[in-house]
Amino acid sequence: MGKCVRCGTSSVTISKTIGLCRKCLVEMPRDEVLSLATKIHSAIRRSCGLTPSVPRGPGAKCSLCTNECSVPVGGTGFCCYWINDRGTLRPLFGFEKLFLEYYLDPLPTNCVATPVCPAATGRGYPRFAARNGPEVGYYNLAVFLSACNLDCLFCQNYVYKHALSSRRSDFVHDIEELARVVRDPRITCVCYFGGDPTPFAPQIIKLSRRILEDCRGSLKRICWETNGLVHPTLMERMAELSLESGGIVKIDWKCYDPKVYTILTGVDGWKAVDRVKKNVELVAKLAKHRPEIPLLVVSTLLVPGYVDVEDVRMIARFLASIDSSIPYILLAFHPDHYLRDLPPTSRRHAEEAVKVAREEGLDNVYLENTWLLGDYY
Repeated sequence: MGKCVRCGTSSVTISKTIGLCRKCLVEMPRDEVLSLATKIHSAIRRSCGLTPSVPRGPGAKCSLCTNECSVPVGGTGFCCYWINDRGTLRPLFGFEKLFLEYYLDPLPTNCVATPVCPAATGRGYPRFAARNGPEVGYYNLAVFLSACNLDCLFCQNYVYKHALSSRRSDFVHDIEELARVVRDPRITCVCYFGGDPTPFAPQIIKLSRRILEDCRGSLKRICWETNGLVHPTLMERMAELSLESGGIVKIDWKCYDPKVYTILTGVDGWKAVDRVKKNVELVAKLAKHRPEIPLLVVSTLLVPGYVDVEDVRMIARFLASIDSSIPYILLAFHPDHYLRDLPPTSRRHAEEAVKVAREEGLDNVYLENTWLLGDYY
């Protein structure tokens, strides 16, 4: 059980890592929140051997995401994937290599977009699905990109941090290798996740275009699981690849309140929320060109004590103002990384979140990871 250092409240939904309840956190001035986030996340990242905070000052400017790092010579951005090589930014292992793991995942798989995914539902058959139903016997090429432009306290794939800091050679793969592997006719999905695709976006966009060209006439859906902070120009290119191939862009909207976003992720939550809104609007506009399969799916992890019903209400309200048919996936939380002292999501919390999202006008609201729910708070 954690205790808020400001109001003295004790609760199972207050993490010792943060040391504040949500109420006190959102009442803090912006500068204090940014300072606290830097303190918390810098210590964590140093322990993992990563760049401790978003680099500022003299250096090469990066515009891949909202962090807009200014990378000093010989240093890396916050994602630790882009390095300033004598004044020029380049990926850590060069433009023809990627830092990742990949594997064949039997379909239908446990995907954020499962309720609307062609591999699980047959949507878009025969153009975008191999079967008029679940694609049993086919595979998703799961590409786990091992770097991220966020530092989520609840990250469930944090193993990449240690691999990245040690620059493990077994994570380094040629782009040509992936282009060759994906030619397997049993592979109908390619899903980029991680970490996050954002630091890899220029390379992965290039790879995906090649995949669609090399495999023309074959089914190769290009999908993304991303935090949505990538530059809109790149987001548009990513979404166009999904639109063309029958894939889905899955944007994980961490939190609506920018102060809570900042503390949970270690980056400027005000910039982040603004960018997510812009990219959601961008992808939703493209989605109108392919109504049979949702191009955009938005998800939110219900972090106990921090991502509450009001966050869900505001996100749902924003989505409904654009298109009430946008699928919104609410995910139950599992304690991990630096929020292991929190319980899983309460059933009451999840049910209220679903109710609120529907009240705000969304037609397609889903709750996933329901096996984690219980009467915890």
